[in-house]
Amino acid sequence: MHGRTDAQPHGRTEAPAADYQPVFAGEGRKKLDAILAKYPAKAGALLPALWMVQEKHGWISPTGMAEVAEVLGLTAAYVKGVVTFYTMYHQHPVGRHFVQVCTTTPCNVCGAEKVGEAFLKATGAKRYGETSPDGQWTIVEVECLGACGFATPVMINDEFVESVTPESVPALVARYK
Repeated sequence: MHGRTDAQPHGRTEAPAADYQPVFAGEGRKKLDAILAKYPAKAGALLPALWMVQEKHGWISPTGMAEVAEVLGLTAAYVKGVVTFYTMYHQHPVGRHFVQVCTTTPCNVCGAEKVGEAFLKATGAKRYGETSPDGQWTIVEVECLGACGFATPVMINDEFVESVTPESVPALVARYK
C-alpha cells in the first residue's frame, strides 16, 4: 500500500470544482509521466493515478475521478467503476487517521468486536464508517487483513499492526495524537 506523501489531514470536504487543485500539474504530472513509462497503455496506470489523487486530497471525489479519466483517456464511468470496486479508495472524506479493524470470523472469535469498540471509544468516533468529531479518526470494519494467526490485526493509515487487544488500543491511539 502506498503511504501519503503530504502532511494534509484527510478530514475535508471537496472545494467547489472551480477551486479543485489538480493533481496532474507540475510535479504531479512529472510523477504521472514516470508511472506511465512503465505501462504499455495509459489505462495500466489507473490504480497508481488514483493513489496520487487520494494522497493529495485524502479521498477520491467525482472531480478527482474526472481528472484521472481525462489524463488517462478513459471514461469517468470506467474510473468510477474501479474506485467503487476497490475498498482501499475513499469515496468520501475520512479522518486524518484511517483505522481498519479485521472482523472476519477468525478475528471475531479472538475478540475483534471488542477491539473495534475500544477504537471507537478511544477516538470519539460514534460508529464504524463515521469520522470522529475532531476530524482525526475514521474507524471501519474490513473483511480480512490476511493475518488470521495474529488476531486482531488492524491497519492504521499504512501501518499494519498485529495482535491488537482492547487493552492495547489506547496506547496505539496515543501514538498518533
